Amino acid sequence: MSSFNQWDIVSGVGVTALGVAAARALETHRSGALVTDPYASAFVEAADAPVPLPSHPRDLDSQAWKGDTVWMSMATYVAVRSRFFDDFFARATADGIGQAVLLAAGLDTRAFRLDWPAGCRLFEVDQPRVLEFKDTVLGEQQAQARCDRRAVAVDLRDDWAAALHDAGFDTTRPTAWLAEGLLPYLPADAENNLFATIHRLSAPGSRIAVEHVDTQSLGMFDEEEMTQAGQQMGVDISTLLHNEDKEHPERVLTGLGWTARSDTAQQTARRYGRELDGTMGRNGGKLEYITASR
Repeated sequence: MSSFNQWDIVSGVGVTALGVAAARALETHRSGALVTDPYASAFVEAADAPVPLPSHPRDLDSQAWKGDTVWMSMATYVAVRSRFFDDFFARATADGIGQAVLLAAGLDTRAFRLDWPAGCRLFEVDQPRVLEFKDTVLGEQQAQARCDRRAVAVDLRDDWAAALHDAGFDTTRPTAWLAEGLLPYLPADAENNLFATIHRLSAPGSRIAVEHVDTQSLGMFDEEEMTQAGQQMGVDISTLLHNEDKEHPERVLTGLGWTARSDTAQQTARRYGRELDGTMGRNGGKLEYITASR
């Protein structure tokens, strides 16, 4: 598990976070963008990635990506996913929740691009080197957080609850939690511990949103497509994923006493006027966004 324990933005899981930033950059420059991230391109350009990554649709006309449809397909999926979770936070804060936690925050820029109510506190939990890179780039961009942003540099398999508390997390306040692009990289026991810890830290009225990927049944994880995706980002994705049998997050949360629901990525895309294509289109019914309240 060293690939998860020790990584920066250009190694292991960090490369996938950089790839998501590239997808957000591509979406940002599209007409009718579902998500606008003014800092995504800066992350891509500042990183010394193992292979070149696009940061603008015009890049896809270059020889390196000519005829490549994978990136735009991924950009559409990332746009739909990001918008869904943006809306989750908008609803939560509109209903009075003033504390939020991004688990494995990566290069997430919601603290800087979303409108947060006055006094809202946002915790970003991730690896120290990832947060260091992120803060350096955002500093160079003179980005200003729109909330009380607090970076929590800790590995999620260490005592991240204690680190969160030390950063000012208040267990008496309802919290909006997000686990986006995280669960497929956790073994079953770590995932169970994650949900148990979230439940323990959550005051009544808290909410959670997670992305669920059924790695055991998804065609997107066939060997050929896995290899192609890895070549796009310069990392062997198969070494990062955990394909063991896991209990569905909706059942886990329901069992803990939360009220949960699930939306497929394909259903969500169509609500936003988009259609998932390529690999994401074939598997959009198996990619799910689970939201729950306590």
